[in-house]
This record gives sequence, structure tokens and C-alpha cells, in this order.
Amino acid sequence: MGVQTLTRWPLILAIWAAGLGVAAQYGKISVIFDRMGALYPDAGAGVSFTVSLVGIVGIIFGVVAGLFVSSIGYRRSLIWSLWLGAAMSGLQALHPPFELFLLTRLIEGLSHLGVVVAGPTLIAALSSYKDRGLAMTLWSTFFGVAFTLLAWFGLPLVRSAGVLSLFAAHAVVMAALAFWLGLALRDVPVPARRPFPAWSSLPALHVPIYRSPWMAAPAAGWLFYTCCFVSILTVIPPHIAPELRGFVLGAMPLASIATSMILGVALMRRFTAVQVTQVGFLASGAGVIWLWLVPGDPIACIALAGAMGLVQGASFAAIPQLNAGDSERAQAGGILAQAGNLGNTIGTPLMVLALSLAGFSGLMAVLLTLFLCGFLAHQILAQKRRAPPG
Repeated sequence: MGVQTLTRWPLILAIWAAGLGVAAQYGKISVIFDRMGALYPDAGAGVSFTVSLVGIVGIIFGVVAGLFVSSIGYRRSLIWSLWLGAAMSGLQALHPPFELFLLTRLIEGLSHLGVVVAGPTLIAALSSYKDRGLAMTLWSTFFGVAFTLLAWFGLPLVRSAGVLSLFAAHAVVMAALAFWLGLALRDVPVPARRPFPAWSSLPALHVPIYRSPWMAAPAAGWLFYTCCFVSILTVIPPHIAPELRGFVLGAMPLASIATSMILGVALMRRFTAVQVTQVGFLASGAGVIWLWLVPGDPIACIALAGAMGLVQGASFAAIPQLNAGDSERAQAGGILAQAGNLGNTIGTPLMVLALSLAGFSGLMAVLLTLFLCGFLAHQILAQKRRAPPG
């Protein structure tokens, strides 16, 4: 695919909407998790798997997904993944047995991977160099925006029509997105496909991808970011005054999105995405120290979330900046998806353990360490990129 001189914003917004759809694969369960026990009363502790199964697929198959998407085609992967997600949500709306419900969540993990790998690669290809930072930052907001929309519209729907109505609505949205993008992308030039390597060679192919300071760099920082973000929203609320808790929890994701879209985009016009990511990690560390000194302070909580927004947007923007080829971008996106799922999976248990062993100070110490590790990981990989080959 040639160099894009004009940014195709309508198509980019359509692909971003697809990102919202697959982010809702996580969010639709998270926002009604307290009702899942009533939906499946015999499931017991197994209900927790309704959230984690989607992420487990990403942990195991993240890198393979990047290779697979570049092989079968970015447009085809995006649209098929949306149709697959629509079918799984439609099946969930029929209230299947719990074991079948878990299987649908596992398959939704494949649908999720297809979109989060193909989506940013297509957006980078449809953006001019000048607008690419803004376009990739927009993509990075899909998780936070989806959760906000589910809170605004999904929860009222559940209260009025029940949990199954949310699954049905999600199926309709996913099918509409698949149909819309199937038409919108039909005549659009897309990155060329590459042959899928032999299955026997896949384990060996992982090593050079992980060792590449270009492909692995966005994911290296993203692992530390995702360890912190969801867990902060989970374990910090009890330390916020009850009368302010709802406002602060609603403002934190919005502060993160606003910072990434405004300050982050402005900074990336003068600095590289990796440098902005590092600034975000240092600012987040400063936010942790502020919160450590004044536990539960609403402004400190919102400032911390805002600082993390710099990491959020710049991490995605770093993928096309560091990787010129579409296949390399897809593989970098696959590793980033893998790292994000791993961070989301281990982050909250790690924070809860720190809190139980060492209290609030232990929690803050772990957060500060993770943010500094994110900065150092980028510093080390930047030095490797500057080193002469061989």
C-alpha cells in the first residue's frame, strides 16, 4: 500500500467504532458482573471466568494473531471478527447453559484479537504522516469510551429490560458495524497480505519478534501501563471519600482520554511517541507520590489518570513510528494486545496482594515501581535501537 497523503477520517472513525464494539466484549460483562450470579446461580466461583476467558485468548495467541491477520488480510480479519462477535453475543442473548456461555466468551477472545490487531494497522495505513499520531491516539481511547457508553446506556437498558437485552443489543451493534465496514472498506486499498508461516515454525518466530526493539517496544511499556490502569480503578475507590467516589471514578477515564487526545497529540508534533510515553510514565510516577502523600485526594486521583493518558495514546502511536512495514505493525499490535491482556490479568491480583501485605503504602510502592519500570523499559529498548547492528 502506498504512502497515504490524505487522512481518510470517515473510515478511521468507522474502524474506531469497531474498536468500541470489541471493547464492549470486556465491558458488557464488567458492568453487570454483580448480576451474573443471578443469571447463572449454579456457576459459583466459575462466574469469574466470564471476564477472564476473553483475555486469556489474547495472552496465548497475541503474536500468532499478528501473523494470522497479515496472512488472511486486514480488511477480511476486521469484518469476519465483527461478524463472529455478533454471532457470539446473539447466542449469549438466548441464555445458553453456562458451559456454552463460557465457550462463547472464549470465541469472543478470538473476535477481539482480530479487531485489535487489524484495526490499528488499517488506521495507520489510512492516515497521512502528519495526522497519524492523532489517529492512533483516537484508537487508543476505544476501551475507555466503550466503558463510559456502557455505563451511560447499557446499565439503563439492563435495569429496564434485563441482562440478556444487553447481549442482544451488543449483537445488533456488532452486526451493524460488520455490515457498515464491509461496504465502506470494499473498494479501499489495504495493506498487502503475507503468507502464513508453517505452524512448526511459530515457536521460533516468536523469539525475533520479542527481541526486536522496534516491534516489542510499544508492548513493553504497555504491559506496565495495563498492570496499573484497571487495577487503580479497582483498588483505589475505597480510599476516596464516599460522597466523591462516583464523580472521581467517572472523571478518571475521561481525564485520561482528554490528556491523550489534547496534550499527547500536541506533544507528539514535537517529540517522538516513545518520548511522550516516557514523559507519561514519569508524570504517572509523580501522581503516585502525590496520592501517596494525600491518600484518596480527588485531584490527585484525576491527575494520575490524566498522566496515564499520555502513555495510552503515545503507546499506540509508537507502533507505526517504529515499524514502517504493515506486517511488522500487525506483529507489533499482536504483541501489544498480548501484553495488554497479560497486564489486565495480573494487575489487580498484584495490587490486592500488595494492599493486603503492606497496606496503602505497599500499593503505592508497587505502582511507583511499575511506572518507573515502564520508563526504563523504553529507555533500554531505545538504546538498543541506536546501537549499531551486529
